[in-house]
Amino acid sequence: METSLRCGGDSRALRIHAKEKIPLDSNIFLQVHGELDTRMGEPSLLAASVRQFFPDLFASAGIGVQYDKYRKLQHFARGKMSFPVTTDGMLQFTIKGQSHHDKDFKQFCSIVFLAD
Repeated sequence: METSLRCGGDSRALRIHAKEKIPLDSNIFLQVHGELDTRMGEPSLLAASVRQFFPDLFASAGIGVQYDKYRKLQHFARGKMSFPVTTDGMLQFTIKGQSHHDKDFKQFCSIVFLAD
């Protein structure tokens, strides 16, 4: 289990974050994570997602559900794909995207960006 202490954002309180990855198959795992707001003494984020890696394509995809104290229940889908520029793999560019939907599956956020 990975744990971390986080501070910042809209809250001045310290948050305790924990994440666990549970393998389901060789390239599939269940990821659960949560955050506890120490000022309020209650969870500020709870999430679970299933993620799959495609090593031959340098890609991954995931779907899941998340509950936070602001938007309440939401669903999300995300994906990432890397394209090697050099044959040795030392230089590549990555495209990441994610889409968030509310409990009625109405999209309220969609992001696509390049990463190095």
